[in-house]
Amino acid sequence: MSECSDRGGSNRKIKCVVWDLDNTLWDGVLLENDRLVLREGVAEIIATLDRRGILQSLSSRNEHDRALAQLAAFGLDDYFLYPQINWNPKSQSLTTIARELNIGIDTLAFVDDQEVEREEVRFSLPSVLTIAAADLDRLLDLPEMNPRFITEDSSRRRVMYRQDMARRKLETDFVGPKDAFLATLQMVLTIAPAQEADLERAEELTLRTNQLNTTGYTYSYEELSEFCRSDRHSLLVAELEDKYGSYGKIGLTLLERRAQVWIIKLLLMSCRVMSRGVGAVMINYLRREAKQQGVRLCAELLPNDRNRMMYMTLKFAHFSEAERIGDLVVLESDLAQAHTLPSYLVVKAVRPQW
Repeated sequence: MSECSDRGGSNRKIKCVVWDLDNTLWDGVLLENDRLVLREGVAEIIATLDRRGILQSLSSRNEHDRALAQLAAFGLDDYFLYPQINWNPKSQSLTTIARELNIGIDTLAFVDDQEVEREEVRFSLPSVLTIAAADLDRLLDLPEMNPRFITEDSSRRRVMYRQDMARRKLETDFVGPKDAFLATLQMVLTIAPAQEADLERAEELTLRTNQLNTTGYTYSYEELSEFCRSDRHSLLVAELEDKYGSYGKIGLTLLERRAQVWIIKLLLMSCRVMSRGVGAVMINYLRREAKQQGVRLCAELLPNDRNRMMYMTLKFAHFSEAERIGDLVVLESDLAQAHTLPSYLVVKAVRPQW
Protein backbone atom coordinates (compact mmCIF):
# COMPACT_ATOMS: atom_id res chain seq x y z
CA MET A 1 0.00 0.00 0.00
CA SER A 2 0.90 5.72 -3.85
CA GLU A 3 -1.45 6.23 -0.93
CA CYS A 4 -5.05 6.49 -2.08
CA SER A 5 -6.15 10.05 -2.59
CA ASP A 6 -9.34 10.99 -0.80
CA ARG A 7 -12.18 12.60 -2.66
CA GLY A 8 -11.10 16.02 -1.49
CA GLY A 9 -7.35 15.85 -2.02
CA SER A 10 -4.13 14.18 -0.94
CA ASN A 11 -4.10 12.02 2.17
CA ARG A 12 -0.58 10.62 1.92
CA LYS A 13 0.78 8.44 4.67
CA ILE A 14 4.18 6.80 4.84
CA LYS A 15 4.17 3.00 4.97
CA CYS A 16 7.90 2.38 5.27
CA VAL A 17 10.87 4.42 6.49
CA VAL A 18 14.17 3.38 4.92
CA TRP A 19 17.28 4.21 6.93
CA ASP A 20 20.88 4.74 5.98
CA LEU A 21 23.33 3.51 8.64
CA ASP A 22 26.65 5.40 8.86
CA ASN A 23 26.22 8.83 10.48
CA THR A 24 22.46 8.40 10.20
CA LEU A 25 21.19 5.58 12.38
CA TRP A 26 24.48 5.57 14.25
CA ASP A 27 27.34 8.04 14.63
CA GLY A 28 30.51 6.83 12.93
CA VAL A 29 31.48 4.76 9.87
CA LEU A 30 31.40 1.00 10.24
CA LEU A 31 34.09 0.17 7.66
CA GLU A 32 36.48 2.72 9.15
CA ASN A 33 36.31 0.84 12.45
CA ASP A 34 34.93 3.85 14.26
CA ARG A 35 33.48 3.40 17.71
CA LEU A 36 29.81 3.37 16.77
CA VAL A 37 27.15 4.95 18.96
CA LEU A 38 23.44 5.11 18.18
CA ARG A 39 22.29 8.60 17.35
CA GLU A 40 20.45 10.19 20.22
CA GLY A 41 16.77 9.30 20.13
CA VAL A 42 17.04 6.86 17.22
CA ALA A 43 16.03 3.77 19.18
CA GLU A 44 12.93 5.57 20.45
CA ILE A 45 12.05 6.79 16.94
CA ILE A 46 12.36 3.27 15.53
CA ALA A 47 10.21 1.77 18.30
CA THR A 48 7.57 4.51 17.94
CA LEU A 49 7.29 4.07 14.17
CA ASP A 50 6.91 0.34 14.73
CA ARG A 51 4.09 0.87 17.24
CA ARG A 52 2.37 3.14 14.71
CA GLY A 53 2.44 0.36 12.12
CA ILE A 54 5.04 2.01 9.91
CA LEU A 55 7.44 -0.56 8.48
CA GLN A 56 11.19 0.04 8.34
CA SER A 57 14.07 -1.08 6.18
CA LEU A 58 17.66 -0.19 5.34
CA SER A 59 19.58 1.15 2.37
CA SER A 60 23.27 1.36 3.21
CA ARG A 61 26.57 1.11 1.37
CA ASN A 62 28.24 -1.37 3.68
CA GLU A 63 29.29 -4.96 4.21
CA HIS A 64 26.04 -6.87 4.67
CA ASP A 65 26.93 -9.36 7.40
CA ARG A 66 29.00 -6.93 9.40
CA ALA A 67 26.26 -4.30 9.34
CA LEU A 68 23.60 -6.79 10.44
CA ALA A 69 25.85 -7.98 13.26
CA GLN A 70 26.20 -4.39 14.46
CA LEU A 71 22.44 -3.88 14.34
CA ALA A 72 22.00 -7.06 16.37
CA ALA A 73 24.49 -5.75 18.91
CA PHE A 74 22.29 -2.66 19.26
CA GLY A 75 19.20 -4.88 19.55
CA LEU A 76 17.59 -3.36 16.45
CA ASP A 77 18.01 -6.00 13.74
CA ASP A 78 14.47 -7.40 13.96
CA TYR A 79 12.87 -4.07 13.06
CA PHE A 80 14.13 -3.98 9.47
CA LEU A 81 12.44 -5.87 6.62
CA TYR A 82 14.27 -6.70 3.38
CA PRO A 83 17.39 -4.65 4.27
CA GLN A 84 19.44 -3.58 1.25
CA ILE A 85 23.04 -3.43 2.42
CA ASN A 86 25.13 -3.38 -0.73
CA TRP A 87 26.90 -1.01 -3.12
CA ASN A 88 23.94 -0.29 -5.39
CA PRO A 89 22.47 3.19 -5.92
CA LYS A 90 20.09 4.07 -3.12
CA SER A 91 17.23 4.51 -5.58
CA GLN A 92 17.70 0.93 -6.75
CA SER A 93 17.61 -0.34 -3.18
CA LEU A 94 14.43 1.64 -2.47
CA THR A 95 12.78 0.18 -5.56
CA THR A 96 13.68 -3.32 -4.38
CA ILE A 97 12.26 -2.67 -0.91
CA ALA A 98 8.96 -1.35 -2.31
CA ARG A 99 8.68 -4.37 -4.58
CA GLU A 100 9.37 -6.88 -1.81
CA LEU A 101 6.90 -5.19 0.55
CA ASN A 102 4.39 -4.79 -2.30
CA ILE A 103 3.82 -1.12 -1.57
CA GLY A 104 4.01 2.01 -3.72
CA ILE A 105 7.26 3.90 -4.15
CA ASP A 106 5.41 7.02 -3.05
CA THR A 107 4.74 5.48 0.37
CA LEU A 108 8.46 5.39 1.21
CA ALA A 109 10.50 7.84 3.25
CA PHE A 110 14.30 7.80 3.02
CA VAL A 111 16.61 9.05 5.79
CA ASP A 112 20.26 9.77 4.96
CA ASP A 113 22.96 12.15 6.16
CA GLN A 114 24.43 12.68 2.68
CA GLU A 115 22.82 15.32 0.46
CA VAL A 116 24.21 13.62 -2.64
CA GLU A 117 22.39 10.39 -1.74
CA ARG A 118 19.13 12.19 -1.05
CA GLU A 119 19.46 14.11 -4.31
CA GLU A 120 20.04 10.86 -6.26
CA VAL A 121 16.82 9.48 -4.79
CA ARG A 122 14.89 12.70 -5.45
CA PHE A 123 16.04 12.65 -9.07
CA SER A 124 15.33 8.96 -9.70
CA LEU A 125 12.28 8.55 -7.44
CA PRO A 126 10.73 12.01 -6.99
CA SER A 127 7.70 10.65 -5.10
CA VAL A 128 9.86 9.39 -2.20
CA LEU A 129 9.91 11.61 0.87
CA THR A 130 13.58 12.37 1.64
CA ILE A 131 14.65 13.37 5.15
CA ALA A 132 18.05 14.63 6.26
CA ALA A 133 19.52 12.81 9.25
CA ALA A 134 20.00 16.22 10.87
CA ASP A 135 16.20 16.58 10.95
CA LEU A 136 15.46 13.35 12.80
CA ASP A 137 14.15 15.19 15.83
CA ARG A 138 11.17 16.32 13.72
CA LEU A 139 10.47 13.00 12.00
CA LEU A 140 7.82 11.71 14.42
CA ASP A 141 5.89 14.98 14.15
CA LEU A 142 5.49 14.85 10.36
CA PRO A 143 1.81 14.40 9.41
CA GLU A 144 2.83 11.61 7.02
CA MET A 145 4.12 9.65 10.04
CA ASN A 146 1.00 10.04 12.15
CA PRO A 147 -1.90 7.71 11.37
CA ARG A 148 -5.20 8.85 12.82
CA PHE A 149 -5.67 5.53 14.59
CA ILE A 150 -3.28 2.85 15.79
CA THR A 151 -5.23 -0.38 15.47
CA GLU A 152 -4.39 -3.86 16.65
CA ASP A 153 -3.53 -4.78 13.05
CA SER A 154 -1.29 -1.75 12.55
CA SER A 155 0.61 -2.35 15.80
CA ARG A 156 1.27 -5.94 14.63
CA ARG A 157 2.12 -5.02 11.04
CA ARG A 158 5.83 -5.88 11.21
CA VAL A 159 5.04 -9.24 12.84
CA MET A 160 2.48 -10.04 10.15
CA TYR A 161 4.95 -9.12 7.41
CA ARG A 162 7.52 -11.46 8.96
CA GLN A 163 4.92 -14.22 8.97
CA ASP A 164 4.28 -13.47 5.30
CA MET A 165 8.00 -13.71 4.59
CA ALA A 166 8.07 -17.17 6.17
CA ARG A 167 5.08 -18.25 4.09
CA ARG A 168 6.74 -16.99 0.91
CA LYS A 169 9.83 -19.01 1.72
CA LEU A 170 7.71 -22.14 2.21
CA GLU A 171 5.91 -21.48 -1.07
CA THR A 172 9.20 -21.04 -2.94
CA ASP A 173 10.46 -24.35 -1.58
CA PHE A 174 7.19 -26.21 -2.19
CA VAL A 175 7.15 -28.69 -5.07
CA GLY A 176 3.75 -28.97 -6.71
CA PRO A 177 0.85 -26.84 -7.97
CA LYS A 178 0.00 -23.59 -6.22
CA ASP A 179 -3.42 -24.78 -5.05
CA ALA A 180 -1.75 -27.74 -3.34
CA PHE A 181 0.53 -25.38 -1.43
CA LEU A 182 -2.37 -23.11 -0.48
CA ALA A 183 -4.23 -26.14 0.88
CA THR A 184 -1.37 -26.77 3.30
CA LEU A 185 -1.96 -23.34 4.86
CA GLN A 186 -5.45 -24.31 6.14
CA MET A 187 -6.80 -20.82 5.46
CA VAL A 188 -10.06 -19.58 6.95
CA LEU A 189 -11.72 -16.41 5.62
CA THR A 190 -14.30 -14.82 7.91
CA ILE A 191 -16.80 -12.37 6.40
CA ALA A 192 -19.01 -10.43 8.80
CA PRO A 193 -20.84 -7.12 9.17
CA ALA A 194 -18.53 -4.43 10.50
CA GLN A 195 -18.87 -3.65 14.19
CA GLU A 196 -17.97 -0.43 15.96
CA ALA A 197 -14.64 -1.95 16.99
CA ASP A 198 -13.79 -2.59 13.32
CA LEU A 199 -14.21 0.97 12.09
CA GLU A 200 -10.75 2.31 12.91
CA ARG A 201 -9.20 -0.54 10.92
CA ALA A 202 -11.79 -0.04 8.16
CA GLU A 203 -10.78 3.61 7.79
CA GLU A 204 -7.12 2.57 7.75
CA LEU A 205 -7.80 0.06 4.98
CA THR A 206 -9.39 2.70 2.75
CA LEU A 207 -6.39 4.98 3.31
CA ARG A 208 -3.69 2.38 2.71
CA THR A 209 -5.05 0.07 0.01
CA ASN A 210 -5.03 1.01 -3.66
CA GLN A 211 -3.81 -1.89 -5.79
CA LEU A 212 -6.77 -4.11 -4.89
CA ASN A 213 -9.34 -1.34 -4.60
CA THR A 214 -12.26 -0.87 -6.98
CA THR A 215 -12.69 2.88 -6.58
CA GLY A 216 -9.86 4.26 -4.43
CA TYR A 217 -12.35 6.19 -2.30
CA THR A 218 -11.41 6.83 1.30
CA TYR A 219 -13.96 6.97 4.08
CA SER A 220 -13.61 8.42 7.55
CA TYR A 221 -14.50 6.63 10.75
CA GLU A 222 -17.61 8.82 10.99
CA GLU A 223 -18.75 8.03 7.43
CA LEU A 224 -18.23 4.31 7.95
CA SER A 225 -20.19 4.47 11.18
CA GLU A 226 -23.08 6.06 9.27
CA PHE A 227 -23.00 3.22 6.73
CA CYS A 228 -23.19 0.68 9.57
CA ARG A 229 -26.39 2.33 10.83
CA SER A 230 -27.90 2.81 7.37
CA ASP A 231 -30.85 0.68 6.29
CA ARG A 232 -29.65 0.95 2.68
CA HIS A 233 -26.04 -0.10 3.12
CA SER A 234 -24.02 -3.06 4.35
CA LEU A 235 -20.39 -2.73 5.43
CA LEU A 236 -18.59 -6.07 5.51
CA VAL A 237 -15.16 -6.83 6.94
CA ALA A 238 -13.04 -9.83 5.93
CA GLU A 239 -10.42 -11.42 8.16
CA LEU A 240 -7.97 -14.13 7.10
CA GLU A 241 -6.01 -16.60 9.19
CA ASP A 242 -4.09 -19.80 8.59
CA LYS A 243 -2.13 -22.29 10.64
CA TYR A 244 0.76 -19.85 10.95
CA GLY A 245 -1.31 -17.01 12.38
CA SER A 246 -3.68 -14.19 11.52
CA TYR A 247 -3.29 -11.89 8.52
CA GLY A 248 -5.61 -9.50 10.37
CA LYS A 249 -8.59 -7.72 8.89
CA ILE A 250 -7.65 -7.60 5.23
CA GLY A 251 -10.80 -6.76 3.28
CA LEU A 252 -13.67 -4.30 3.20
CA THR A 253 -16.85 -4.13 1.14
CA LEU A 254 -19.40 -1.34 1.04
CA LEU A 255 -22.67 -2.46 -0.49
CA GLU A 256 -25.58 -0.18 -1.40
CA ARG A 257 -28.81 -2.21 -1.33
CA ARG A 258 -31.62 -1.01 -3.56
CA ALA A 259 -34.92 -2.80 -4.16
CA GLN A 260 -33.87 -4.57 -7.35
CA VAL A 261 -30.11 -4.23 -7.38
CA TRP A 262 -27.15 -4.30 -5.02
CA ILE A 263 -24.22 -2.03 -5.91
CA ILE A 264 -20.67 -2.67 -4.68
CA LYS A 265 -19.59 0.91 -3.96
CA LEU A 266 -16.18 -0.15 -2.64
CA LEU A 267 -14.35 -3.44 -2.50
CA LEU A 268 -10.75 -3.65 -1.38
CA MET A 269 -8.30 -6.27 -0.25
CA SER A 270 -4.91 -5.81 1.40
CA CYS A 271 -2.04 -6.28 -1.00
CA ARG A 272 -0.52 -8.76 1.48
CA VAL A 273 -3.17 -11.31 0.45
CA MET A 274 -3.00 -10.59 -3.27
CA SER A 275 -1.77 -14.10 -4.09
CA ARG A 276 -4.37 -15.87 -1.92
CA GLY A 277 -7.33 -15.27 -4.21
CA VAL A 278 -9.51 -13.87 -1.44
CA GLY A 279 -10.78 -10.98 -3.58
CA ALA A 280 -12.47 -13.47 -5.89
CA VAL A 281 -13.85 -15.35 -2.90
CA MET A 282 -15.41 -12.17 -1.51
CA ILE A 283 -16.96 -11.30 -4.87
CA ASN A 284 -18.39 -14.78 -5.33
CA TYR A 285 -19.82 -14.67 -1.82
CA LEU A 286 -21.66 -11.47 -2.79
CA ARG A 287 -22.82 -13.07 -6.05
CA ARG A 288 -24.27 -16.01 -4.15
CA GLU A 289 -26.04 -13.76 -1.65
CA ALA A 290 -27.48 -11.52 -4.36
CA LYS A 291 -28.78 -14.51 -6.27
CA GLN A 292 -30.44 -15.90 -3.16
CA GLN A 293 -32.07 -12.52 -2.47
CA GLY A 294 -33.31 -12.26 -6.07
CA VAL A 295 -31.52 -9.00 -6.89
CA ARG A 296 -29.02 -7.95 -9.56
CA LEU A 297 -25.43 -7.29 -8.55
CA CYS A 298 -23.39 -4.38 -9.92
CA ALA A 299 -19.99 -2.98 -9.03
CA GLU A 300 -18.56 0.51 -9.44
CA LEU A 301 -14.98 0.78 -10.71
CA LEU A 302 -12.71 3.76 -11.23
CA PRO A 303 -10.04 2.18 -13.47
CA ASN A 304 -6.43 3.26 -13.09
CA ASP A 305 -3.01 1.77 -13.66
CA ARG A 306 -2.88 0.48 -10.08
CA ASN A 307 -6.12 -1.47 -9.72
CA ARG A 308 -6.16 -3.46 -12.94
CA MET A 309 -5.94 -6.69 -10.96
CA MET A 310 -9.24 -5.87 -9.25
CA TYR A 311 -10.79 -5.16 -12.65
CA MET A 312 -9.62 -8.55 -13.90
CA THR A 313 -10.98 -10.20 -10.76
CA LEU A 314 -14.40 -8.74 -11.52
CA LYS A 315 -14.19 -9.87 -15.13
CA PHE A 316 -13.36 -13.43 -14.09
CA ALA A 317 -16.37 -13.29 -11.77
CA HIS A 318 -18.64 -12.74 -14.82
CA PHE A 319 -18.98 -8.97 -14.51
CA SER A 320 -19.29 -6.99 -17.73
CA GLU A 321 -19.59 -3.28 -18.41
CA ALA A 322 -23.14 -1.96 -18.15
CA GLU A 323 -22.58 1.80 -18.36
CA ARG A 324 -20.05 4.61 -17.94
CA ILE A 325 -20.64 7.75 -15.94
CA GLY A 326 -17.66 9.98 -16.65
CA ASP A 327 -14.63 8.04 -15.41
CA LEU A 328 -16.80 5.68 -13.38
CA VAL A 329 -17.48 2.26 -14.89
CA VAL A 330 -20.50 0.30 -13.70
CA LEU A 331 -20.26 -3.45 -14.23
CA GLU A 332 -22.99 -6.03 -13.75
CA SER A 333 -22.52 -9.69 -12.88
CA ASP A 334 -24.21 -12.49 -14.79
CA LEU A 335 -25.55 -14.39 -11.79
CA ALA A 336 -26.66 -17.29 -14.01
CA GLN A 337 -23.01 -18.22 -14.43
CA ALA A 338 -21.87 -20.84 -11.94
CA HIS A 339 -19.40 -19.90 -9.27
CA THR A 340 -17.46 -22.09 -6.91
CA LEU A 341 -15.30 -21.37 -3.91
CA PRO A 342 -11.74 -22.70 -3.95
CA SER A 343 -11.22 -25.98 -2.13
CA TYR A 344 -8.09 -24.72 -0.37
CA LEU A 345 -9.98 -22.16 1.72
CA VAL A 346 -12.83 -22.33 4.25
CA VAL A 347 -15.29 -19.43 4.32
CA LYS A 348 -17.10 -18.55 7.53
CA ALA A 349 -19.77 -15.93 6.89
CA VAL A 350 -21.95 -14.10 9.38
CA ARG A 351 -24.90 -13.14 7.21
CA PRO A 352 -26.17 -9.57 7.67
CA GLN A 353 -29.85 -8.70 7.95
CA TRP A 354 -30.34 -8.09 4.24
